[in-house]
Amino acid sequence: MKIRYFAWVRERVGVEAEEIELPAGVATLADLAAFLARRGENYAHAFENPRVVRAAIDRVHARPEAPIAGAREIAFFPPMTGG
Repeated sequence: MKIRYFAWVRERVGVEAEEIELPAGVATLADLAAFLARRGENYAHAFENPRVVRAAIDRVHARPEAPIAGAREIAFFPPMTGG
């Protein structure tokens, strides 16, 4: 699965995008964020407060409980503001 990171999430993780194999039990965006947070210090820092990280499944904003089965791309990014 392709995972993309934007803005400060990308800066903390240290990569723009990556392809990863998901382990069994990773079924939702929340599961994925928790899995990523366990991958190392940089990921732990990026996902230390999962409530402030937003996500999209195949370019559609999604809630943490959204299932990720069949997704081609998951993106993580900070909250957006207008201006």
